[in-house]
Amino acid sequence: MPLEPFSLSNPLTMGVELELQLISNSDFDLSASSPDLLHLLARKPFPGNVTPEITESMIEINTDVHTNFTELVAQLRLIRDTLVQACEHLNIGICGGGTHPFQRWSERRIFSKPRFREVSELYGYLAKQFTIFGQHVHIGCGNGDDALFLLHSLSRYVPHFIALSASSPFVQGNDTLFNSARLNSVFAFPMSGRAPFLLSWEEFEHSYFSKMEHTGVIKSMKDFYWDIRPKPEYGTIELRVCDTPLTVERAAALACYLQALCRYLLERHEPMPAEDDYLVYNYNRFQACRFGLDGAIVHPKTYENLSLREDILTTLRKMAPHAEALGGMAGLDHLTAVTHMGSDAHYLRDQYTASGSVEGVVDAAIRRFKD
Repeated sequence: MPLEPFSLSNPLTMGVELELQLISNSDFDLSASSPDLLHLLARKPFPGNVTPEITESMIEINTDVHTNFTELVAQLRLIRDTLVQACEHLNIGICGGGTHPFQRWSERRIFSKPRFREVSELYGYLAKQFTIFGQHVHIGCGNGDDALFLLHSLSRYVPHFIALSASSPFVQGNDTLFNSARLNSVFAFPMSGRAPFLLSWEEFEHSYFSKMEHTGVIKSMKDFYWDIRPKPEYGTIELRVCDTPLTVERAAALACYLQALCRYLLERHEPMPAEDDYLVYNYNRFQACRFGLDGAIVHPKTYENLSLREDILTTLRKMAPHAEALGGMAGLDHLTAVTHMGSDAHYLRDQYTASGSVEGVVDAAIRRFKD
């Protein structure tokens, strides 16, 4: 189908999507409980939106559109409390985290939905291996040109969001030595990576999307698994690199950081984005996935080597006036503390050391999500 027109939306508004794990309380493995949970939630008012995901061991929740941290975190807490109560009724657990520490992909069941069946038939075992859990953040844009400008301008900051949200150190019962192992599963898909370097929505629509559609490889924007993609039907850009945090407070903080960065970038404080910015993109992304806050990145304009932790702290300070203007300063304060103390990946490794088991890691994640 043709690309949708870029819808009008209020610039710098934000919304959050979280993919969450459904857990068996008996053995802490994933539980194929989403059909039962969705049936239960459909019978009562839900403070947002809840939908199935590709396998039955996960769900996705979506917030309304918000302008500031206070409103966003309040709704996320209400959604969390509703989910926890419903899961207790079904005798299952629910938590964040980018990967389940020991589940086996072959045991997952594809949710009965036409698109999920199509994806499963096309991608084979990759579809079940896509039982991973991410946070997506939408930021409203005034028009398609602004959306593409922000998409490419934000490429330099993608490692920040990977490192700050990292919560997937364990896969198949083993410590991967990555802070965000989740993204390795995303990279397996052919339409993953980054968007083509185009700054005009007209050019994106007619010179890129229409050609891709003509090849038959893609049918809609949903077929692109880019790190950041435009969502014309919502009038937003969507950041997709974050692991699902262990707490809704961190999820709200990440959204407010992105919101502040977009305000700053739209004021044209930095040089225009360029294709050459992507020379170091994959390297920087790997550093953030592998080493998290302890990674080292290369500045795409100056080629200076930077400590990722120090670069994040410097940027958070620079974004303070923008966050203050947007009502998001509490979110930046939260992320400053994270940068000093360590990410969720560090917390999960500490829980493994304390409990001596990956089951103990899951138990800790469930308890942390409730708090």
